[in-house]
Amino acid sequence: MDDKAKITELLQPYLNNDHLYIVDVQVVGRQGGRLKVTILLDSDAGITIADCTDVSRKLGAQMDEMNFFGESAFTLEISSPGVDHPLTFPRQFVRNVGRELIVTLIDGNTRKGHLESVAGDHIVLDIEPEKQSKSKKKKEADLSSDVSPVGPTPISFEQIKKAHVEISFK
Repeated sequence: MDDKAKITELLQPYLNNDHLYIVDVQVVGRQGGRLKVTILLDSDAGITIADCTDVSRKLGAQMDEMNFFGESAFTLEISSPGVDHPLTFPRQFVRNVGRELIVTLIDGNTRKGHLESVAGDHIVLDIEPEKQSKSKKKKEADLSSDVSPVGPTPISFEQIKKAHVEISFK
């Protein structure tokens, strides 16, 4: 079992019966040098600084007690993913219903639109029509290429390579 898996296992008792969930665990550095452990946590209702602090104190004390990295010093950082972090779990999509998303599909296509809903195996994205210049419209009319869908479009989680919330300051 690697360090990431061991840390994930150690975190389980501190997730408050699945109230919190792990988005990412990263261990950077080398044994013998200083290591940095970064853990991103979230919850369906949002995560507070107090939640992060509580988990950090408990996990840090346990890792120190266990001498987790041997004689190597480590820094433990626990935080929320932030708006620039990609959505990776269905639970994160649910929290972002009503927001604008940019979704990159496994096939390389990108969809941009309003997240309408989330079901067990897919999302429904209300895709905006692409704004195109007249010359681009004419070119596309001449080519028999696939036209991007417009309006409410179901997209299965299996098709999603990456999804980000579109940040708007309007």
